Amino acid sequence: MRRFVTLLTVTFITACSASTAGPALAPTDDAFLDELQERTFGFFWERTNPSNGLVPDRWPTESFSSVAAVGFGLPSYAVGIERGWISRDQGVERVLTTLRFLLHAPQGPEPAGRTGHNGLFYHFLDMQTGVRFETVELSTIDTALLMAGVLFSQQYFDEADAEEVAIRAVADSLYRRVDWQSMVNNPDRLSMGWRPEAGHIESEWHGYDEAMILLILAIGSPTHPVEASFWQTYISTSRWGTFYGQPHVGFAPLFGHQYSHIFIDFRTIQDPFIRQYGIDWFENSRRAVLAQRQYAMDNPMGWMGYGEDVWGLTASDGPVDTTLAVNGAPRQFWTYTARGASHTGVRDDGTLVPTAAGGSIPFAPELSIRALRTMRERYPMVWGEYGFLDAFNPTFRFVGVRLGHGRIVPGAGWVDTDYLGIDQGPILLMAENHRSGLIWRHLRRSPYIIDGLRRAGFSGGWLDTAEPVH
Repeated sequence: MRRFVTLLTVTFITACSASTAGPALAPTDDAFLDELQERTFGFFWERTNPSNGLVPDRWPTESFSSVAAVGFGLPSYAVGIERGWISRDQGVERVLTTLRFLLHAPQGPEPAGRTGHNGLFYHFLDMQTGVRFETVELSTIDTALLMAGVLFSQQYFDEADAEEVAIRAVADSLYRRVDWQSMVNNPDRLSMGWRPEAGHIESEWHGYDEAMILLILAIGSPTHPVEASFWQTYISTSRWGTFYGQPHVGFAPLFGHQYSHIFIDFRTIQDPFIRQYGIDWFENSRRAVLAQRQYAMDNPMGWMGYGEDVWGLTASDGPVDTTLAVNGAPRQFWTYTARGASHTGVRDDGTLVPTAAGGSIPFAPELSIRALRTMRERYPMVWGEYGFLDAFNPTFRFVGVRLGHGRIVPGAGWVDTDYLGIDQGPILLMAENHRSGLIWRHLRRSPYIIDGLRRAGFSGGWLDTAEPVH
């Protein structure tokens, strides 16, 4: 593993408090996370375009940039600073380059040559020019994940020198510019996206999923907010149920239980919907993780490799889109899809995804870290330069099938050959939240996050005593 060049010696001192960091880990788990985080950080530091800050959707396959991955990349640089892999000056340079590019990139309603419109950004951007990739949509959730990273940078870079002052100012301009109201298609609902060729996408955000962060940021906006009632409309169609002994609000892929929690500390705070069940949203995610692990232990479809220490279904790459016979029974396989298991539904083709466990470290630390360590030891082909490759499937050992992604390892099954930015981010950032509370701690000071939560009806815990520092 190469070491990152630093301009000065940085000694990492865990800056946390009992209210933000999780319970202490065993020394062997700490050592494992040291290596995992450093390797995963390398993806963001080395594969991002240094001239504009755009993070690739995947690597080594040549790809466009994912706007959501840029949102994960921004706090990853702070992790690198705190852990001593880069200097603060290096992090400041990378973040300021990114924010300035995003602020000055061309916006407008034209279908080509634009990075976004009304302050929102297209889902995928050309890695070099930063303009819309092909005909992808202007994405509300990807813009929200990007803005969450922007607002983290605003809080983290709090020193008085000119560059850090500029980071805070540009971050503020980016967030204030987003016209969330422009994405309202039907009353009290946000559209998932917009295309200049056809207008708003018919699909809207409702139920429980990764869009919690989107609703909080849209409601908390000081310039173009949506009404507080959007939260109630959004969450009212959530489905409470029990899956493998765990009662919780369901959403099958684990990314829906992770993405918003990367940025917002939902421990001890409640909105009226979750309060009626006597838990908070953090506990809800913990139960979803435990249920998925129990599902893997039960393994109702008989996939190879599943068990108490190898589990995790979420959106990921997969081997191929086809139906093949496994032990005499037809089984559907997919390439990229949102795999998951919940009382809301099951989508499972035997593909296991390390970020499902890695992004769940704060929810179930011992179980998640043990799963990651077991994956590395039992399936070494999934471990590489930047930590875990995106996915693997021990059952899929078919020869003569044209794969959509990855390769077949004889005797071990299918393994991806790419790292995906939106799956690398949860591993790195949730591990850091558990160890030091870094992202949670700084965004608990954001006045926009605080306003959004309070307007949506959240109260209790740290939110009742929050004093924004801006």
